[in-house]
Amino acid sequence: MGLDGLLALFGLGPKKPASKPAATPKGAGRGAAPSAPTAADKAAEKARLKIRATRLRSKVDIWKRFEKLHSSISGTMSSFYKARERATGKIVGLKLLDPKKCAPIEGRYKGLNKPPEGEIGDQILGPNIVRTIDWGVSTEDAAFIVEEFIEGPLLHAIISKKEPLPPRQRLELVRQAATALECVHQAGFVHRDICPRNFILDPDGRLVLFDFGLTVPDRPVFLQPGNRIGTPNYMAPEVVRRRQADKRIDIFSLGITAYEICTLTLPWPRGTTGRTALAHDTILPDDIRNHWADIPPPLADAIMACIAADPDKRPAGCDDFLAKIAKVSID
Repeated sequence: MGLDGLLALFGLGPKKPASKPAATPKGAGRGAAPSAPTAADKAAEKARLKIRATRLRSKVDIWKRFEKLHSSISGTMSSFYKARERATGKIVGLKLLDPKKCAPIEGRYKGLNKPPEGEIGDQILGPNIVRTIDWGVSTEDAAFIVEEFIEGPLLHAIISKKEPLPPRQRLELVRQAATALECVHQAGFVHRDICPRNFILDPDGRLVLFDFGLTVPDRPVFLQPGNRIGTPNYMAPEVVRRRQADKRIDIFSLGITAYEICTLTLPWPRGTTGRTALAHDTILPDDIRNHWADIPPPLADAIMACIAADPDKRPAGCDDFLAKIAKVSID
């Protein structure tokens, strides 16, 4: 994909008459309608667009700037490397996105000024969020993201060992996962792919959310019916059923992730296709107490509320979830 294509994908190409966005269905969700932007919001957005255009036009020779040390985690749309910046000697994580694989996803939002993944990561800050150092486009027209390199296992790998975690650690990991997601929502985004594969545990016990490849602004136009995207085992019913969605799809995914941290299993039968998610509103989930008899009741209730088929029965946000488990302690 050439420069013109990249600019067009991110709403920076030649101006076209704006089409009227689809109306938000009645009852689409608490907090779905954003407040009117202030003058400061508009100024900040104008500054971001200017920076975005500059970054997309200023191409970087990746392997002239970085030395590849070894390949690490690779996703369906990108490759990830441990790298050394030649000028400083600093060790970083380097993510290179595949333009051909990303184009169908980004193309859904053409003309909506959707930020690139690097810009999104740059705006989401917190102790449980991977730190974005730089982002832009390479001389080969591939978007890149430079971030802190974190040594440690994926949460998915920890769970896959099927070795029960100490109860205190279960609670701590659930809280950290919810805190990370709260940072995403506070920054004005919906993650859309919360699952154990997107968390990594560093040697100090810090759980870090590190992937924002499917993240979009928290606005109804980006969450319309038909954008069926995410990981099936963690997908909310409104996504698979092609209904209008909001940030509570992340709350559902957080609930399943928390359930799995606590029990090493899922509340529904595991699968690999979109059909797996169809069970999420047709079959009752297995109660978490069946797998952890001594789970503190407030923690059990909060996790089971997250995975309710009806979005209105879930916690309204991560702050609500965290408040429900704030007094839980495990000796």
